[in-house]
Amino acid sequence: QVQLVESGGGLVQAGGSLRLSCAASDRTFNTYAIYWFRQAPGKERQFVAAINWSGSRTDYTDSVKGRFTISRDNAKDTVYLKMNSLKPEDTAVYYCASRRYYAGNSPPVDMEFWGKGTLVTVSS
Repeated sequence: QVQLVESGGGLVQAGGSLRLSCAASDRTFNTYAIYWFRQAPGKERQFVAAINWSGSRTDYTDSVKGRFTISRDNAKDTVYLKMNSLKPEDTAVYYCASRRYYAGNSPPVDMEFWGKGTLVTVSS
């Protein structure tokens, strides 16, 4: 079982940047597609970004395109989500998740493993 641990969340002003990290406990991580989801209070968990095992394919939800970048360093068993030009509506708990096969934008139910999340708060 792959264990995922997110870090890098915090409080930032609108227009600022944060970089989230998702670290894995197992080297098989390098063969999995990794996803970022977010969940705001009172809302459903939603897809944010995805990357395939090699980093050659990525996908983003429309609201973050051009502002967020997903990347991975398989030597470090870590996936990153660089978030620029943050907006108050980006405030949420951000989760990383994994699935064996990359499929672009996918619902939470398709994920196999989850981290516990990291809180991102963007003040106006």
